Amino acid sequence: MTQIQLTDTQAVILSAACARDDGAIFPVTAKLKGGAVGNVCKSLLKLRLIEEIPATDLNTVWRHDEARGPITLRATPLAQRTLGITEADATKKPSETVIAPIQRRKGTKQDALIEMLRTPGGATIEEIVAELHWQAHTARGALSGALKKKLGLTITSEKVNGRGRVYRII
Repeated sequence: MTQIQLTDTQAVILSAACARDDGAIFPVTAKLKGGAVGNVCKSLLKLRLIEEIPATDLNTVWRHDEARGPITLRATPLAQRTLGITEADATKKPSETVIAPIQRRKGTKQDALIEMLRTPGGATIEEIVAELHWQAHTARGALSGALKKKLGLTITSEKVNGRGRVYRII
Protein backbone atom coordinates (compact mmCIF):
# COMPACT_ATOMS: atom_id res chain seq x y z
CA MET A 1 0.00 0.00 0.00
CA THR A 2 1.28 3.46 -0.90
CA GLN A 3 2.12 5.80 1.97
CA ILE A 4 -0.06 8.92 1.91
CA GLN A 5 1.97 12.11 2.28
CA LEU A 6 0.10 14.86 4.12
CA THR A 7 0.87 18.53 4.24
CA ASP A 8 1.21 20.07 7.68
CA THR A 9 -2.22 21.70 7.35
CA GLN A 10 -3.88 18.44 6.29
CA ALA A 11 -2.28 16.64 9.23
CA VAL A 12 -3.43 19.31 11.71
CA ILE A 13 -7.03 19.19 10.46
CA LEU A 14 -7.13 15.38 10.44
CA SER A 15 -5.53 15.10 13.88
CA ALA A 16 -8.13 17.43 15.37
CA ALA A 17 -10.95 15.47 13.71
CA CYS A 18 -9.63 12.09 14.83
CA ALA A 19 -9.43 13.38 18.40
CA ARG A 20 -13.18 14.07 18.39
CA ASP A 21 -15.72 11.36 19.27
CA ASP A 22 -17.64 11.83 16.04
CA GLY A 23 -14.58 12.47 13.83
CA ALA A 24 -16.05 15.80 12.68
CA ILE A 25 -13.82 18.05 10.61
CA PHE A 26 -15.75 21.17 11.61
CA PRO A 27 -15.13 23.40 13.43
CA VAL A 28 -11.64 23.65 11.99
CA THR A 29 -9.18 24.66 14.70
CA ALA A 30 -6.32 25.54 12.34
CA LYS A 31 -6.02 29.21 11.49
CA LEU A 32 -6.54 29.35 7.73
CA LYS A 33 -7.53 32.29 5.59
CA GLY A 34 -9.82 32.58 2.60
CA GLY A 35 -10.61 29.42 0.69
CA ALA A 36 -7.75 27.44 2.26
CA VAL A 37 -10.10 25.27 4.34
CA GLY A 38 -12.09 24.38 1.24
CA ASN A 39 -8.95 23.52 -0.72
CA VAL A 40 -7.58 21.32 2.07
CA CYS A 41 -10.94 19.55 2.51
CA LYS A 42 -11.22 18.92 -1.24
CA SER A 43 -7.78 17.33 -1.29
CA LEU A 44 -8.63 15.17 1.75
CA LEU A 45 -11.86 14.07 0.04
CA LYS A 46 -9.90 13.01 -3.05
CA LEU A 47 -7.57 10.96 -0.85
CA ARG A 48 -10.63 9.40 0.87
CA LEU A 49 -9.36 10.52 4.27
CA ILE A 50 -12.62 12.33 4.95
CA GLU A 51 -16.17 11.66 3.82
CA GLU A 52 -19.39 13.60 3.41
CA ILE A 53 -22.26 12.81 5.79
CA PRO A 54 -25.62 14.51 6.51
CA ALA A 55 -25.18 17.46 8.85
CA THR A 56 -27.17 17.54 12.07
CA ASP A 57 -25.66 20.80 13.32
CA LEU A 58 -26.13 23.74 10.94
CA ASN A 59 -22.94 25.35 12.30
CA THR A 60 -20.85 22.54 10.79
CA VAL A 61 -22.22 22.54 7.23
CA TRP A 62 -19.67 21.95 4.47
CA ARG A 63 -22.08 22.37 1.57
CA HIS A 64 -25.76 22.01 0.64
CA ASP A 65 -26.95 19.21 -1.64
CA GLU A 66 -30.40 19.47 -3.23
CA ALA A 67 -31.05 15.76 -2.75
CA ARG A 68 -29.45 15.20 0.68
CA GLY A 69 -29.68 18.65 2.27
CA PRO A 70 -26.88 20.05 4.46
CA ILE A 71 -23.65 18.04 4.29
CA THR A 72 -20.70 18.01 6.70
CA LEU A 73 -17.40 16.15 6.78
CA ARG A 74 -15.86 13.54 9.08
CA ALA A 75 -12.61 11.60 9.19
CA THR A 76 -12.57 8.05 7.84
CA PRO A 77 -10.81 5.03 9.36
CA LEU A 78 -8.16 5.47 6.66
CA ALA A 79 -7.37 8.87 8.20
CA GLN A 80 -6.71 7.24 11.56
CA ARG A 81 -4.44 4.63 9.97
CA THR A 82 -2.62 7.32 8.00
CA LEU A 83 -1.96 9.28 11.20
CA GLY A 84 -0.80 6.11 12.96
CA ILE A 85 -3.75 5.87 15.32
CA THR A 86 -4.37 2.19 16.04
CA GLU A 87 -7.74 0.53 16.54
CA ALA A 88 -7.03 0.31 20.28
CA ASP A 89 -6.38 4.05 20.37
CA ALA A 90 -9.67 4.73 18.56
CA THR A 91 -11.68 2.90 21.26
CA LYS A 92 -10.18 4.99 24.06
CA LYS A 93 -11.99 7.91 25.63
CA PRO A 94 -11.25 11.27 23.93
CA SER A 95 -9.00 12.32 26.82
CA GLU A 96 -6.93 9.16 26.28
CA THR A 97 -6.74 9.34 22.48
CA VAL A 98 -3.20 9.29 21.17
CA ILE A 99 -2.57 11.43 18.13
CA ALA A 100 0.51 10.76 16.06
CA PRO A 101 2.85 13.71 15.73
CA ILE A 102 2.58 15.68 12.53
CA GLN A 103 4.91 14.23 9.91
CA ARG A 104 6.85 16.96 8.15
CA ARG A 105 9.12 16.43 5.21
CA LYS A 106 12.71 16.05 6.35
CA GLY A 107 15.55 18.08 4.95
CA THR A 108 13.52 21.21 4.20
CA LYS A 109 14.44 24.68 5.35
CA GLN A 110 11.27 24.78 7.45
CA ASP A 111 12.37 21.57 9.17
CA ALA A 112 15.83 23.04 9.78
CA LEU A 113 14.25 26.20 11.23
CA ILE A 114 12.08 24.17 13.61
CA GLU A 115 15.12 22.19 14.77
CA MET A 116 17.04 25.43 15.39
CA LEU A 117 14.19 26.83 17.47
CA ARG A 118 13.83 23.61 19.49
CA THR A 119 17.42 23.70 20.74
CA PRO A 120 17.77 24.84 24.37
CA GLY A 121 19.50 28.05 23.29
CA GLY A 122 16.95 28.90 20.58
CA ALA A 123 18.00 31.02 17.61
CA THR A 124 18.28 34.67 16.68
CA ILE A 125 17.20 36.14 13.35
CA GLU A 126 20.88 36.60 12.47
CA GLU A 127 21.60 32.90 13.15
CA ILE A 128 18.58 31.82 11.08
CA VAL A 129 19.67 34.08 8.21
CA ALA A 130 23.22 32.67 8.27
CA GLU A 131 22.12 29.02 8.52
CA LEU A 132 19.29 29.04 5.97
CA HIS A 133 20.63 31.72 3.59
CA TRP A 134 17.45 33.77 3.92
CA GLN A 135 16.84 37.48 4.17
CA ALA A 136 15.86 38.73 7.65
CA HIS A 137 12.31 39.53 6.54
CA THR A 138 11.92 35.96 5.23
CA ALA A 139 13.00 34.52 8.57
CA ARG A 140 10.55 36.73 10.48
CA GLY A 141 7.79 35.85 8.03
CA ALA A 142 8.46 32.12 8.43
CA LEU A 143 8.26 32.47 12.22
CA SER A 144 4.95 34.33 12.23
CA GLY A 145 3.33 32.84 9.14
CA ALA A 146 4.39 29.25 8.60
CA LEU A 147 5.18 28.25 12.16
CA LYS A 148 2.75 30.27 14.26
CA LYS A 149 -0.27 30.61 12.00
CA LYS A 150 -0.16 27.52 9.80
CA LEU A 151 1.39 24.97 12.13
CA GLY A 152 0.06 26.49 15.35
CA LEU A 153 3.42 26.29 17.13
CA THR A 154 4.00 28.49 20.16
CA ILE A 155 7.10 30.61 19.68
CA THR A 156 8.56 32.70 22.47
CA SER A 157 11.08 35.47 22.19
CA GLU A 158 13.24 37.10 24.79
CA LYS A 159 16.04 39.62 24.81
CA VAL A 160 19.34 37.99 25.80
CA ASN A 161 22.36 40.17 26.68
CA GLY A 162 25.11 39.80 24.11
CA ARG A 163 22.93 37.84 21.70
CA GLY A 164 19.88 39.97 20.99
CA ARG A 165 16.33 38.65 20.58
CA VAL A 166 16.24 34.85 20.83
CA TYR A 167 13.31 32.80 19.53
CA ARG A 168 12.32 29.36 20.83
CA ILE A 169 9.56 26.81 20.27
CA ILE A 170 7.88 25.77 23.50
